[in-house]
Amino acid sequence: MLHLRVIASRDQSSAVVELLAADPGVTHLVVLPGAARQPAGDYVTCDVVRESADGVLSRLQELGVEARGAIAADDVELTLSEAADRAAEEAPGHGEDAVVWDEIAAKTGEQTVLTGTFLALIVVATMIAGIGVLLDQPILIVGAMVVGPEFGPLAALCVALLRRQPRVVGHSVKALTVGFLVAMAATALSTWALTAAGLVDRDMLLAERPMTDFIWRPDALSWVVGLLAGVAGMLSLTSKKSGSLVGVLISVTTVPAAANVAVASAYGVWHEAAGSALQLVINLAAIVLAGLLTLVVQLCWWRHVARRAAHAVPRQRADRRPAPVSASRRPRRDDG
Repeated sequence: MLHLRVIASRDQSSAVVELLAADPGVTHLVVLPGAARQPAGDYVTCDVVRESADGVLSRLQELGVEARGAIAADDVELTLSEAADRAAEEAPGHGEDAVVWDEIAAKTGEQTVLTGTFLALIVVATMIAGIGVLLDQPILIVGAMVVGPEFGPLAALCVALLRRQPRVVGHSVKALTVGFLVAMAATALSTWALTAAGLVDRDMLLAERPMTDFIWRPDALSWVVGLLAGVAGMLSLTSKKSGSLVGVLISVTTVPAAANVAVASAYGVWHEAAGSALQLVINLAAIVLAGLLTLVVQLCWWRHVARRAAHAVPRQRADRRPAPVSASRRPRRDDG
C-alpha cells in the first residue's frame, strides 16, 4: 500500500477528491481545505493499494495536479484497518505483482547520474574481479558481483526505452560506458602495479583457470544467462521483491567480463581480451532486451487487468442495485 499526499489548488480540489473517493482501491481519505501554504491549496491524503496506485497517479496527472500543486507517495509498511483490507479485495490484481510506473521511473532515474560513488563502486568491483580472475577464485568474483552497481543504469535504460525518454536513455548509456571504461582502465593500471610489486604475473592469466575461464569464452549459454538475469532483475525491481540476490546474479555477467578485458589487455593477451569484451557486450544486450520485454509484458498484463476491472464495475453496481418493487407488493397508502 502507498500513502499519497496531494496538494491541489482550490479549483482542482473537488475533482481530486471525487477521483480518489470513486476508486475502490483508495481508503483513509482525508481532506484539509486550505492547509497547504507552498504551493497554496487543499491538502489531501489517502492510502491506495499498489494494484490501483498506477491508475490513480495517472489520473491525477491528467488533471494537471503536479503543475500547480504536488503529488508525493510513500510505502506503508504496516496498516491495521478493515477498510484497507476491503480496498485490497476490491482492487483488481495482486499488490505484490503490481507495477507503479512513476515509482519505477523515479527510482531508476536516480541511477543514471554519473556520480563519484557510482564510479568508485564499479572501479572497486572490477579491481576485485580482476584479482579473482588471476587467482581463479570464485569467491572474489562473487565479492565483485555484490559491489557492482551497474544494474541501476541498465534498469533505467529499459524503463526509458519503454517510456520513450531519449534523455534518460542517453544518461544511462553514458553512465554505463564511462563507468566501464574508467573501471577497466583502473583495473589495467592496478594489474601493472601488482605485477611490479611481484604479487601477480602474466603466467597466472595464461595458466589453466577452470573456475573462471567461462568469463572470456562466450557461448549460447551466455546469451541465455543474460536473458534470465534481465528477467529476474526487472521482476525484482517492479514487484518490490528482495533484490539483493538478484543483483548478484545480474553482476556475474558484466563486471567479471570487464575485469578480464582489463587484465588480459594489461598483459597483451588479446584473444582473451576480445573474448571477454564479446562476453560483456552479449550479456549487456541480453539483459537490456530481457528487461525491456519483461516490462512490455507487465504493461500489457496490467492494461488487461484494468480493462477487465472497468467492465466489472458497472456489473457490480447493477448487481447491488435494489430490485424494483412491483405494484401489487407496494404498500398501500393509508388515506384515513
